[in-house]
Amino acid sequence: MVGRVKRKAGLVAAAERVERAVPLTCALCARPLGVKVEWHHPVPKSEGGRETVPVHPICHRTIHATLSNAELARSYAEFAALRAHPDVARFLRWIAGKPADFHAPTRAAR
Repeated sequence: MVGRVKRKAGLVAAAERVERAVPLTCALCARPLGVKVEWHHPVPKSEGGRETVPVHPICHRTIHATLSNAELARSYAEFAALRAHPDVARFLRWIAGKPADFHAPTRAAR
């Protein structure tokens, strides 16, 4: 029985550490995160990136529908530059008033 108690206490402690470590806002739109969170590589893994940041699923899909991995690695690894991209800026204006778990179909910019 002692092993189960220790294991359960360890799981609770680990969950508390994760809750404290996860930022409460989306790295792209700065709205509060909802129930679903995706992790975005600012520099894509295919281009050697390792760091990840939390984003809403709709924000993540917009990033990848708008820019290729090569473009993300070359010019848009910083979120300030990404937010300044005309298509992303238009998306950010549109999404600003939506709730955290809002979802809509994402289409590639034309």
